[in-house]
Amino acid sequence: KYTQFSVFYYRMNSLDQKTLIYNMSKNVPIPSGMENKTATLFYNHKIMPLESISSTGTYYCQVKWNGIQKMGKGVFVLARGTGYIETSYGWEILIALTAFLAALSITATALLLWKRKIWCPRRNQTDILRQKVEIHPPSASPPPPPPPPPPVYD
Repeated sequence: KYTQFSVFYYRMNSLDQKTLIYNMSKNVPIPSGMENKTATLFYNHKIMPLESISSTGTYYCQVKWNGIQKMGKGVFVLARGTGYIETSYGWEILIALTAFLAALSITATALLLWKRKIWCPRRNQTDILRQKVEIHPPSASPPPPPPPPPPVYD
């Protein structure tokens, strides 16, 4: 009486609605000498490409024979419209950091050059200062040479 059974494959969605996917009826003869023994049979069922994201749910297998029902634990399947895309922000972060550092470097360089123009005299102003020094009467020792201008990044 256990040789005839039915196998059902169905999906349960998030609202606990059952959707039948496939069913089949089997009649398996019992080989001689195997009566009153437990047997395990395997059946594979492939789910074809999912139509839409509404195919998301838990898929179950259920077997019925002589008023007895056995159900599998189920397999959860998540269907996405565009497939799985791993998000990576590595390039975006690198470009943003490079742009920030470049802007900071340009600003710092401009400020340093601006400070140099304010604090350091121009060349023709240095010549005017030398002329003023030469106008004074010469002393016993020659005046020390003027100090060299500081480097740009001081």
